[in-house]
Amino acid sequence: MDGLESDFNLRVVLVSFKQCLNEKEEVLLDHYLAGWRGLVRFLNSLGAIFSFISKDVTAKLQIMERLRSGPQREHYNSLQAMVAYEVGNQLVDLTRRSRHPDSGCRTVLRLHRALRWLQLFLEGLRTSPEDARTAVLCTDSYNASLAAYHPWIIRRAVTVAFCTLPTRKVFLEAMNVGSPQQAVEMLGEALPFIERVYSVSQELYAKHSLLDLP
Repeated sequence: MDGLESDFNLRVVLVSFKQCLNEKEEVLLDHYLAGWRGLVRFLNSLGAIFSFISKDVTAKLQIMERLRSGPQREHYNSLQAMVAYEVGNQLVDLTRRSRHPDSGCRTVLRLHRALRWLQLFLEGLRTSPEDARTAVLCTDSYNASLAAYHPWIIRRAVTVAFCTLPTRKVFLEAMNVGSPQQAVEMLGEALPFIERVYSVSQELYAKHSLLDLP
């Protein structure tokens, strides 16, 4: 990693997802977006291979940051408040993208799907043997999450690109938390925070029938 990434530590990023949930288990968007900004730094530190994810995520973060600082920002403090506001005021395109292509609900849904892929991939890195092929781990995680929402040509290009991924050891060292074994231990401690944020978000979107927004 270059000097710009030298102060990066994935433990800090993953633990920040713990702060996403308040005592009511509401997903606080400022912490959620901050966590994602850290995850983008991690992906970018590994080279251009993940640009198909990081560029899209960065664009979504910019949309959400505009909503968080806009005239209706009080409705975007938490995921729950955002959903209630946008659904209640018909600010979400439920069947096709038309009047509200950049609604908060649609934007966070794309981040939510990407978070599932990254959670599965990091869990695969944590539990796999030392000689595991990262291309297989990443492809399996992608197929179980994002692939369902991408056209065939993108799925093909992405899975071919995964074949150039660095080794498991390189990934663990890129987390900047010490030895590969220390990185594995850190993932075991921190990944449940992401899993809980994902589960709460999934339940909320399912409750409001928002999981298939166009």
